[in-house]
Amino acid sequence: MGMFDNLKDKATEAVDEHGDKISEGLDKAGDVADEKTGGRYGDKIDQGTDMAKDQLDNLDGQDDDIE
Repeated sequence: MGMFDNLKDKATEAVDEHGDKISEGLDKAGDVADEKTGGRYGDKIDQGTDMAKDQLDNLDGQDDDIE
């Protein structure tokens, strides 16, 4: 098992255990970015946040961890 496999396993465990908190953190970061840009890129920020959630949720091959 290589270093990246170990990191993936740890990330998968974190998402499984704390998916709701990670989702909230991504939403808050997106809100801050939207505020800092004056709302000009809100749709792009939302799209990026959703993509990040999808990728984190799919770490274990199941779509069940992040809302």
